[in-house]
Amino acid sequence: MKKLNDQLKFYAVTDSRWLGEQTLYQQVQAALEGGVTCVQLREKHMDKMKLLQIAQEIHQLCQSYQVPFIMNDYVDLAIACKAEGIHVGQKDMQAMQVRAQIPKDCLLGVSVQTVEQAKLAQAQGADYLGVGTIFPTMTKSDALTVSKQTLTAICQAVQIPVVAIGGIEQTNIQQLAGTGIVGVALVSSIFAQEDITQSCIQLKKEIWRHL
Repeated sequence: MKKLNDQLKFYAVTDSRWLGEQTLYQQVQAALEGGVTCVQLREKHMDKMKLLQIAQEIHQLCQSYQVPFIMNDYVDLAIACKAEGIHVGQKDMQAMQVRAQIPKDCLLGVSVQTVEQAKLAQAQGADYLGVGTIFPTMTKSDALTVSKQTLTAICQAVQIPVVAIGGIEQTNIQQLAGTGIVGVALVSSIFAQEDITQSCIQLKKEIWRHL
């Protein structure tokens, strides 16, 4: 379990809205250079054929850094590009259905907001949980905020690793110390930054200091 905990510690989640002059591949490479330990490809509005091509390229990039590559939502694409994991939300397929379709060694992550959802996801075969939104965020405007108290309760209620997500940045990571999470997942704090690598280096210092 320690290995998975380490892999989930500094979890990057892509969002191509902040590409600017860079490609998604270049942004992910910059994040990997800065020390991220896990990469999730989350692109909900991209053509699936284009997304598969990008997934294959970024998966290969992640492999060169020995960092797990996780596909968001699309189980078929995760299988097609041989991703190390798949992550689904509460509005997607149930964890049990996903677990039945993916290879045994494929990680299954599930987004949850309550203790009940967390326990169910664990019972249905989830390997780790993503809990959020922890702080207000513009990345998901419709997301419900999860209190620090609920986050702590979820960590205490399950035996699988928990990652916090939503509005997390360098200045508020310390507020999550002691909750029981093994890591944090970040979107804009990585991919909306002008110098992604340098931002990740600074974020990594805070994460290792407090978690």
